[in-house]
Amino acid sequence: MTIYLLDKTLEISIFYECADHDLEDNVCVSIIERCPPEEKIFRSGTTHLYLTADQAQHLGEALLEAARKSHAESSHLDS
Repeated sequence: MTIYLLDKTLEISIFYECADHDLEDNVCVSIIERCPPEEKIFRSGTTHLYLTADQAQHLGEALLEAARKSHAESSHLDS
């Protein structure tokens, strides 16, 4: 799955790294930045963060919970 943020200057790809199937941390979060150096968040244009399946699941759950709270707050403000 690939997600583009910040006017498509930040590309985040999340995938299972088949080549690393024998390693515990085989879920890859790949971050590619395409912006001027003064706007960069990371030092490198490409960063890979490898997570275990449990870490990836916890991260996903944390993102979903934050999204649920954001939606609930937004709905509350619209009332």
